[in-house]
Amino acid sequence: MAGARIERLVTSGTFSLDGGTWEVDNNVWIVGDDSEAVVVDAAHDADAIVRALGGRALRAIVCTHAHNDHIDAAPDLAARTGAPILLHPDDLPLWKQTHPDRTPDGELADGQTLTVADTRLTVLHTPGHAPGAVCLHAPDLTALFSGDTLFAGGPGATGRSYSHFPTIIDSIRERLLTLPEATVVHTGHGETTTIGAEAPHLQAWIDRGF
Repeated sequence: MAGARIERLVTSGTFSLDGGTWEVDNNVWIVGDDSEAVVVDAAHDADAIVRALGGRALRAIVCTHAHNDHIDAAPDLAARTGAPILLHPDDLPLWKQTHPDRTPDGELADGQTLTVADTRLTVLHTPGHAPGAVCLHAPDLTALFSGDTLFAGGPGATGRSYSHFPTIIDSIRERLLTLPEATVVHTGHGETTTIGAEAPHLQAWIDRGF
């Protein structure tokens, strides 16, 4: 039986890109047990994340992509916990817009496996929302951490720099719709969903020729 559990923390701040700024609420996902954890997307509020960790050893800060609202608290959290920041290298141009003087500590790669509390998280490279966007699949938890690649109701936004709609549709079709329908999708914003619930909507996009 998997030793890890999933906890959700919602933090608030801003998302800025292409000259615009918007108020956003972000999901911060903590995966672990009573002694250790990883954080998926250190958004906005390092203090709140440290409180939620409650003294557990933080093994890694995993960035699903490098839009500022998903990484703005990462350096502070890393400094306070000693945890490495992990990011897919294709998102370094976005990362440098927010943290020009602080590089991530390690790279994420497709197929890479992270382990916390005897639970394996497999990295799936899912570009489209951003070039280095990734999802994390935890089959023992029947869970996918999708960042902004997939939401309840459809794919993530692709209307800004570094994004591409046909690419995100390809990523979802090839990497996510192949997962079991019962897989719970823990998203970067908003509520959870399942692969099975999203499949009909996504298939409609695919049938349009994307």
